[in-house]
Amino acid sequence: MRIVQLIPELNEGGVERGVVELSRELVSRGHESIVISAGGRLAECIETDGGRHITLDMAGKNPLTALWRAHSLRMALAGLQPDILHARSRVPAWLAVIANRTLRIPFVTTVHGFNSVSPYSRVMTCGDRVICVSGAIKDYIQAHYRVPDEKITVIPRGVDLEQFDPDRVDRRFMADFSLRYGLDGRYVLTSVGRITQLKDYETFIRAIGLLKEPIPGILGLIVGGVREDKQKYFASLQSLVESLGLEGEVVFTGSQAKVAEIYALSDVVVSSSKKPESFGRAAAEALAMNVPVVATAHGGVLDIVLDGKTGYLFKPGDPDSLAQAVMACRSRRFSGLREFVAERFTLEQMVEQTLEVYRTVTPSMKRGR
Repeated sequence: MRIVQLIPELNEGGVERGVVELSRELVSRGHESIVISAGGRLAECIETDGGRHITLDMAGKNPLTALWRAHSLRMALAGLQPDILHARSRVPAWLAVIANRTLRIPFVTTVHGFNSVSPYSRVMTCGDRVICVSGAIKDYIQAHYRVPDEKITVIPRGVDLEQFDPDRVDRRFMADFSLRYGLDGRYVLTSVGRITQLKDYETFIRAIGLLKEPIPGILGLIVGGVREDKQKYFASLQSLVESLGLEGEVVFTGSQAKVAEIYALSDVVVSSSKKPESFGRAAAEALAMNVPVVATAHGGVLDIVLDGKTGYLFKPGDPDSLAQAVMACRSRRFSGLREFVAERFTLEQMVEQTLEVYRTVTPSMKRGR
């Protein structure tokens, strides 16, 4: 099959990494993978892994340029003649719907988040088949858009167990990272994700303040990049750290490529998102590294963090509840975390289930081509 994935851009983020991973796995199975986006630092990975990247403006939200951008997409697709068109976000989905009116390429969408309920967001339910990354997302779109059950397939995001393997980590990187950020002898809580208000790093920081006395040597790592439009928010987090006297207990590392190694250096991974996560990729990756997770008790992460079994849950926006969950985590030993992920959330399972969705909407595949 020749498969085209559409995404706004290819920079940092779970959706972006998922597109790169799926492209690589499609190529390894003998399919032709093409990704169309506005570009970004991960675009070269598509080419390195044997796929093809085409740069078009899939990110701009200016309605005045939408028809022109849809025309550019239609011309590209007419030349490519793909078997499958797969949109991973709202702007690319709208451009695809317009571009595909005459081409009639089998169309698949993946709903990655709890988008605002609106005609604009409804486009993510317009695929011939709709993939939801968790049961929570399926319930959400069915409640608001009445999508028929037979049109939806729930496919959790998959963890690459080769990449996230405790036995295959880069020990030199870990030693250098530990030395740089002073991890030796510390009790390390790590939160991974871009610096945005939705991640609710304020609650994470305040919880570190509450844990400073009961857990001597506690260190909170915030691992994620800062976009230009989030600089003011980032400055507010730095000010909060200073006002609480936590300069020695909270560290901002910026974006990091070797996340598996950072998980391996952590005692607990924390997801404090104030908005429900559609899946909770970081939580699943941490568990694959045998690290327990403390997470807000809502959204798709409820499929991953089982209270008292793979970690603990806490009330969104409540630093006291988060601190209590960390203390509970510290008081017990967990086992079988990686095995839990291997049974439910692997990249292999995600790819095979996605290919099965493609086959159901591709006439040539149904004929056995």
